This record gives sequence, structure tokens and C-alpha cells, in this order.
Amino acid sequence: MKKQIIRVSPFQTAKISALIYFIVSLPLVAFMAISFAFSPMPQMGIGFLLLIPILYLVLGFIFTIIGAWVYNLAAGWVGGIEYTAVEIEAA
Repeated sequence: MKKQIIRVSPFQTAKISALIYFIVSLPLVAFMAISFAFSPMPQMGIGFLLLIPILYLVLGFIFTIIGAWVYNLAAGWVGGIEYTAVEIEAA
């Protein structure tokens, strides 16, 4: 069956996206902290490392809201993304 996504909820989509960005940034921060611990170069403060996940969360939220708004605008003009789905039986 063919389906079409004609609208996405900007706020709900942004909440999920922001959380994903936050979670994805945590290993990045851990890797950076380990790298800085063994680096001979001047080190960044721990505050900066703690700020990175917050920046990912906030900026991910903002840009996803903008992206969802643009998608809804474009979908109104030319139609939404189409995809084909099949029904599957529950296990």
C-alpha cells in the first residue's frame, strides 16, 4: 500500500531529534575528554566538554523545528514524501 506523509509535528519531531542529538553527542564528549587528557596541547576546560551535549540538544531542537516547518510548507505545495508499506503479522 502506498502512503504519503503530508505533515509532521514540528515540536514533537524536534523533541525526539534533540534527544537523539544529545545521546549521540555523549560518546563524542567522552572521546574528546580522553583525547584531551593525553594531549600535550593546552587543554579545554571541562565546562566546554559539558556544554557540547547541551549545544547539540538546543541546536538540534531549533534546526529540527525549522526543518519540520519547511517540510510542511513544501509538502503543501508538491505533496509529501511517499513510501510503500506492507502489513505484517504480529509475532
